[in-house]
Amino acid sequence: MGDPPLELFAWLSPAYPVGAFAYSHGLEWAVEAGDVRDGASLFDWLESLLAHGSGRNDALLFAAAWRATQSGDMAGLREIAELAAALAPSRERRLESLQQGAAFCAVTHAAWPHPAFARACEAMGAQAPYVVCFAAAAGAHGLALRPALDGFIAAFAANLVSAAVRLSVLGQTDGQGALARLAPLAARLAQECEAGDLDDLGGCAFRADLASLRHETQYSRLFRS
Repeated sequence: MGDPPLELFAWLSPAYPVGAFAYSHGLEWAVEAGDVRDGASLFDWLESLLAHGSGRNDALLFAAAWRATQSGDMAGLREIAELAAALAPSRERRLESLQQGAAFCAVTHAAWPHPAFARACEAMGAQAPYVVCFAAAAGAHGLALRPALDGFIAAFAANLVSAAVRLSVLGQTDGQGALARLAPLAARLAQECEAGDLDDLGGCAFRADLASLRHETQYSRLFRS
């Protein structure tokens, strides 16, 4: 398969200007409510998201969007983007997904242009979720599905660990420890979702969905979601 290309490292970098640092995916309310208060509870929260919640669904959507882009199925890609947006359980989670998607498309067009990605973005329209935009870019640039999916899942978890560190739930070293403990689950999730399809979508991480709703009216906030 070869080494992952430079594009993938660049797109997954915290320095890639999509504004991910501004969102906590509802984690800020979970900290306020006491659901997440230390490294162990953070690990449990992230494990639930990856095994039963938005992390798993995003991985399935990613694989479907990558395949649609690779095959040139722009109508199918648009339907996947619309489905991904509709699955957002709250206004803030929808905003998180769509704003990062718009930012990703804009900077990737400018820095890593590709005709196939331009066609994909045109097909998806202005309201395209981040996960679908990223997968479409990977497919358009000919990146292999599995390393791209592995990287996206890892970045999803790493961004939430970074948010927890900024919320003073744990220190940086313990945060990296949580990511290391999540690595086997992330690998299993990527393997499962690489071969999955949209019929496998579903979840039961209700507390995380409620957190994103409660965050909208949280009195004091560092994050936008």
